[in-house]
Amino acid sequence: MSEYTLVHNEEKSQYEYHIEGHLAQFVYDNQNSVLYITHTLVPKELAGRGIAGALTKEALEDIEKRGLKIKPMCSYTVAYLEKHPEFKRLLP
Repeated sequence: MSEYTLVHNEEKSQYEYHIEGHLAQFVYDNQNSVLYITHTLVPKELAGRGIAGALTKEALEDIEKRGLKIKPMCSYTVAYLEKHPEFKRLLP
């Protein structure tokens, strides 16, 4: 659990953190219960605080709880899975 509140915005197909008036996003495209992770976006005003990692971790934990799989398309998510192989169990 991070110090930020995870919001799952299903309408926009993304997980979000709302921090200091800025929006950090973990964006996906749901194709038959496989979430294609397309972008991890953190505004430059929030850079260097570990927000992308915290957002990715919490989003992946929620995806797992929902019984879904992931297909990382975003370079950040690909690199994250290399550093955190425990989440590779979410790959189809």
